[in-house]
Amino acid sequence: MIKKLLAAFTLAVSIGSAFAAVDINNANSDALRGIKGIGPAKAKAILDEREAHGPFKDAAELSKRVKGMGGKTVERLQAEGLTIGPGGTPAAVAGAKPVAGAVVVKK
Repeated sequence: MIKKLLAAFTLAVSIGSAFAAVDINNANSDALRGIKGIGPAKAKAILDEREAHGPFKDAAELSKRVKGMGGKTVERLQAEGLTIGPGGTPAAVAGAKPVAGAVVVKK
C-alpha cells in the first residue's frame, strides 16, 4: 500500500514539474537552470543580458541578444517550459507550439 502511494506521489510530482513554466524575465539563476538545456553558464549569460539591457520582448530578441540561443534552441527550451514576453506568454518562435497548461513561476 505504501509503495503504491509513494509511486503515485512520485508520478504526480514529475507530471507537475513537467508543466511548470519559467518566465525568462522574472526567473533567477536556479529557476533558469531548472529548464532542461540551460546550465550555469547559459543562465548567467541570460541574467547578465537581461540586467544590462532589460527584459526580453520575444524569442527573436532572445536569439539576437544571447549568444548560442538560436531559433531551434529557443523552440526546444520552450518545449521544456520557458516563457518569454509580457505576461509570461509562451515563447513566440515561428513554428513553435505553446506549452499547454503553462504556469508562470515567479521567484
